[in-house]
Order: sequence, then structure tokens, then C-alpha cells
Amino acid sequence: MSEVPEVRPPVVTPVRVVIAVCLIAPFVAMLWVGSYAKTDPAFIGIPFFYWYQMLWVLISTALTMTAYKLWQRDQRARASQKGGASK
Repeated sequence: MSEVPEVRPPVVTPVRVVIAVCLIAPFVAMLWVGSYAKTDPAFIGIPFFYWYQMLWVLISTALTMTAYKLWQRDQRARASQKGGASK
């Protein structure tokens, strides 16, 4: 009697790569200080250094939310593939 091996979805998928990029991008942007360590161009009187960082707060929020939604969708798809219950 031969057992059929369990077919598992790959661990690294394009969706998971997008999730990783969404989560890593803010760190790269903030650690690359040379890209924003300047005062010009100013925006409504605020030096570039400050408004760039504040802009990344908003961008980071959007990217984290996107990663979370993609992760939820990926987990639901994996659960339905296994025949399990999804949340």
C-alpha cells in the first residue's frame, strides 16, 4: 500500500514576496539617510527632512495595511486549499 504524499503549497509565493517588499520598503527608505538629509525642497515652509519623514509615516501605514490584507487573503486561500475552515 502506497501513501500519497501531502501536497503543500510553496512557502515563497509572489504574494508573499509583495508582502515582504511592503514591509521592508519603509525601513530601507528611513535607513537611507543620504536620500533625505537636506532642507530643500521645502513644502509649505517645512524643510524636506521633516516632511519626507512624515510622508513616510503615511506611506508605511498604507504599505502595512496592504501587507496585512494580502496576508489574510493568502491564509484564507491556503486554508481553503487544505479544506479547513477560514476566518
